[in-house]
Amino acid sequence: MPGDFEVHNEFGGSTSGPVVQAGSISGGVHYYAPPRTVVVPRQLPASPGMFVGRTRELAALTAALDGAEADGRRGTVVVSALCGMGGIGKTWLALHWAHRHLERFPDGQLFVDLRGFDPVSEPLAPSAVVRGFLDALGVDPSTVPEGAQAERYRSEVAGRRMLLVLDNARDASQVAELLPGSPSCTVIVTSRNQLAGLVTAHGAHPVLVDVLDEAQAKALLVRRLGARGLEAEPRAVAEVLAWCEGLPLALAIVAGRARLHPWSPFETIAAELADAFTRLEALDEGDSEATLSTVLSWSYAALPDDQAEAFGLLALAPGPDISVAAAAAVVGPHGAAGRILRALERVSLTHEHAPGRYQMHDLVRLDGGARARRELPPEKQEMALRRLTDFYLHTADGGDRLVNPSRAAIALGEPVPGSRPLRLPDEARALAWFKAERSCLLAVRRAASEQGWHAKVWQLAWLVGDSNIRLGYLQDQVDYWRAGLHAAEHLADPLTLIRSHRLLGDALARTDQHAEAVAHLLRALAMAEAAGSRKEVANTHHSLARAWEREGDDPQALEHSEAALEIYRTLDGRLWEASALNQAGWFHARLGHHEQARLYCEAALALFLAAEDREGEAATLDSLGYLSHRIGDHDRAFSYYRRSLEQFHQLGNDYEEAGTLGRLGQTHSAIGDHRSAMECYRRALELLRGLGSPYEEANTLDQLAQAHLAVGEPEQAREVWQRARLLYLSQHRVADGDRIERRLAGLDRSSDRP
Repeated sequence: MPGDFEVHNEFGGSTSGPVVQAGSISGGVHYYAPPRTVVVPRQLPASPGMFVGRTRELAALTAALDGAEADGRRGTVVVSALCGMGGIGKTWLALHWAHRHLERFPDGQLFVDLRGFDPVSEPLAPSAVVRGFLDALGVDPSTVPEGAQAERYRSEVAGRRMLLVLDNARDASQVAELLPGSPSCTVIVTSRNQLAGLVTAHGAHPVLVDVLDEAQAKALLVRRLGARGLEAEPRAVAEVLAWCEGLPLALAIVAGRARLHPWSPFETIAAELADAFTRLEALDEGDSEATLSTVLSWSYAALPDDQAEAFGLLALAPGPDISVAAAAAVVGPHGAAGRILRALERVSLTHEHAPGRYQMHDLVRLDGGARARRELPPEKQEMALRRLTDFYLHTADGGDRLVNPSRAAIALGEPVPGSRPLRLPDEARALAWFKAERSCLLAVRRAASEQGWHAKVWQLAWLVGDSNIRLGYLQDQVDYWRAGLHAAEHLADPLTLIRSHRLLGDALARTDQHAEAVAHLLRALAMAEAAGSRKEVANTHHSLARAWEREGDDPQALEHSEAALEIYRTLDGRLWEASALNQAGWFHARLGHHEQARLYCEAALALFLAAEDREGEAATLDSLGYLSHRIGDHDRAFSYYRRSLEQFHQLGNDYEEAGTLGRLGQTHSAIGDHRSAMECYRRALELLRGLGSPYEEANTLDQLAQAHLAVGEPEQAREVWQRARLLYLSQHRVADGDRIERRLAGLDRSSDRP
């Protein structure tokens, strides 16, 4: 029987005797060696000369082989599966590792391009690969019956220390028939597919080949172009690295262009990459086999029709990533989003970078979007965006009702079919959703603006407002309401326009853009008074109070706060009254009107407790803590602040929690416990840095520096004050920056004293 073919001793690892190189079958040309005792194939292509980095992946390949040898191989062949997107450098990685370890495979190396994603030909059949391997091993395939060739191939490699590189596999089934039966062999498979079947059935060691980090990407450019030329244009180099995002093929194409046109500044390439309309053209070397679009198209062409369409629509979806729920809206009522996303991940077109959230490499996304715009009908593209917009809009509506149940509801109408909005179960989940979807919500808002969907733009601004403030996304709030005001000007609704001016003014005040904030708020106040909307008049006074507080004008802030309170008391809304009482009480405390502050804040707390409004309760406890601190009742201040902190922390309101921590630190300092104060300031800074609140961060740094100085650490104080000064100046707070400069000068004078 052909399967009983016995390998003789000359296959026991000896390499004595003549050696010939047998050609790779991928090129379609075969060189036949004359009969000989032992043929040692050397099919590996040349080692890549420009290889950099990949320390982790190289170590993983070595560890798989070392581990198998240490375990006595346990009777199984060592298989490593290198998986990653097209152009990521899987083949180079396999070849680099192989050439570095040739001494471990003295009986030869076999290499084949399986053409798994070839755009013009079918993937190689395993039987064709076996025939090529027999040829390379010195066995004339025509002398072996076709049905016995696989067994003969395994017999030929049995007991030999050989390496097989199976490049560009389509799937696990294409590879499984090529695996040797002998544990003496090692196999490396590369594929855009994750080859889960190979891992499960054959114990393959999966090695994900991801993009290069910034240092490795720069090293690749230096290796190809030399350090001197790159050092002359550091900004352009940084921009190129950013746009290529560590994709080796993109970097190689850029380097190739630079070498072909050495007289052209690198800045020219950077400018082309910065423009989304020319980015893919900038990565086109003119070689149809080497362009980024061509390489990516091979993966695209391998997709079934439903996955190909879904990939195009997902590439068009605004936002840096997408959840499974949002993807379901994109692919529409007949798509199975989870299944499609997993299928796209298996062929390395997308990646689950966080549980339930997928992203594409920007260049993959750009190419996929361009392809979708060419191939999909415009109405199909538009409906996908409408479904996605309504998914975010209606999910945000439910989330906003949980975050602020007392807020006025707005009428959205029915979502378009297939949008599938989520039902968020509680306040904590709602805030978590707003946080996770922050960037995508902004991107959808921008896309809706570009489409001229004015009502949706305004509705999104309204629905994300409370969560933005709760989460401290204050600059986002400005972005939403600039767009919201522009949209309101097209909607011909006076109340919508009043609200837009007010909420934009409020957002600007929170980000210390005082002059513009007051201009919008005064415009809203005049319009509300002309329209006879007492509630909007009161709301605007409330926002004006906050604007003047940020500017340091407490008397004027109190005036507006009292005006708001007077109106709220005539309206049917106890929570509005409670909010105004707390705000007015706060300003009375700042101005030294301690008894009035106490009466107002205690009344506000009673109203919030009766309404079970934990947000208002926490804010009022903070005000009472501040009042207690001002009158020297530090024990009571600690009690109020700690209760407030507990509430804000449970609510996930990082911004207000940071503010309360800063005030708690001041109370610690007031009793001489500066170390505890420093801990409060550090905790506050951790929260503020994640929110993008530079003014509050600078104030907290100022307090931290003072605490360092109080415990005799002037150098630490100097370092912290320098950071505070830079932050103040970045916000055009010149007076605050000068104040810190004077403190630093005082430190210098102190250090000069004997």
